[in-house]
Amino acid sequence: MTPRHGRGAVARNLVRRRLTEIARIHLLPALETRRFDLDVVVRAKPAAYDASYQRLRATLMDSLETVCAG
Repeated sequence: MTPRHGRGAVARNLVRRRLTEIARIHLLPALETRRFDLDVVVRAKPAAYDASYQRLRATLMDSLETVCAG
């Protein structure tokens, strides 16, 4: 889900596309490797609009580590 947070459609779509790609390329294979059968919901915070692709990926994968560890 990509909330507006006062941003236009172009910015929202960029964040949505980045998060979708990160989930497809990095997150879902990591879950499959660990044999976790989970539903994942990613909601963009306002800071996501200013974050780079690498920063979004690092944050999402750190969150995965936290969930898998606990």
